[in-house]
Amino acid sequence: MTVVPERVLANEPITQEQIFDAHVGGKLSTGLSTPLSDARDLTIAYTPGVADVSRAIAADPALAARYTWTNRLVAVVSDGTAVLGLGDIGPRASLPVMEGKSALFKAFGGLDSIPLVLDTTDVDEIVETLVRLRPSFGAVNLEDVSAPRCFELEAKLIEALDCPVMHDDQHGTAIVLLAALRGACEVERRALAELKVVISGAGAAGVACARMLVTAGARDVVVLDSRGVIDAARGGEKARLAAETNPRGLTGGLADALRDADVFVGLSSARLPEQLLATMAPRPMVFALSNPDPEIAPDVAARYASIVATGRSDFPNQINNVLAFPGVFRGALDAGARRITDEMKLAAAEAIHLVAREDLAPDRIVPSPFDPRVAPEVAAAVRAVAERASGR
Repeated sequence: MTVVPERVLANEPITQEQIFDAHVGGKLSTGLSTPLSDARDLTIAYTPGVADVSRAIAADPALAARYTWTNRLVAVVSDGTAVLGLGDIGPRASLPVMEGKSALFKAFGGLDSIPLVLDTTDVDEIVETLVRLRPSFGAVNLEDVSAPRCFELEAKLIEALDCPVMHDDQHGTAIVLLAALRGACEVERRALAELKVVISGAGAAGVACARMLVTAGARDVVVLDSRGVIDAARGGEKARLAAETNPRGLTGGLADALRDADVFVGLSSARLPEQLLATMAPRPMVFALSNPDPEIAPDVAARYASIVATGRSDFPNQINNVLAFPGVFRGALDAGARRITDEMKLAAAEAIHLVAREDLAPDRIVPSPFDPRVAPEVAAAVRAVAERASGR
């Protein structure tokens, strides 16, 4: 196995000056895939040669996929309303994050992408904008859009656009969490269907993770928000979530939900008091995924838990979306898929798990983000599912 070594941040302190210097002028630029060094090159790449290609596409629009970059181009779209742990900071302040996402697409998936930050929070205006821009890109990665608007926005875009659309904060997180939980179950010799799972946080990631785990076979998933356990008394999106989770009809708060639970998944800013860990089932699993501050310090969680994971790169078992989204989009685009389906997401999670399976351990339940096998394996798995669904 060849793995690109990770930088150990603890041994290489990073200063604010270094961070700001790295962002001067942005993190992206365009490059040429065809030469432009003399008059002949100019004739081929631009006028008059390019007119022949434009005429061909005008006669057969499907040729744009071959003769332009659209079928390899992902639009990274945000309105800046839920950026990292910073909240609603607006489109301009979100742009460095979207540039970073585009950089990850290129580095890990070999895909070009363009950040598009929109100065509107109106769902229908965002949909209309992307419908009008559709000839310019091949897929949409929604990013850092606040809940519950993100659910409506993703659903409307999936219906309006004839190309893959995925809100990574939802589904990328869910894919990697499922892969990690499969790894943890294998290490602990336990079955997903037997676990009592508690998810603290009912935003975009929490809802998607709950639904993904249920789809994958988890039978007992309980979700909480700031008001406590989500039960049948809730309305709107949370009523639908309640109908899919909480099979024992629990009520109350985190203390009630965690009693005898096997798995804690933190996807909110709420703290996990140490004393509640002692009320969980023996050898629990703790996924404290809030960034930059986990719900509980990993060393404290390790006093009780057999498996501890966070969203940070400076602790073991990082649950990092970069394990999922580059390969998911690459596979969907390679297959010419119009949708990213639940089956494709499940296949992506299994592919991540299979890469990690070669050397699973309590402190390695998912692969390193720098393992060069991950994106190709995820892409191949997603493409295979998409092609089977289309009959190819």
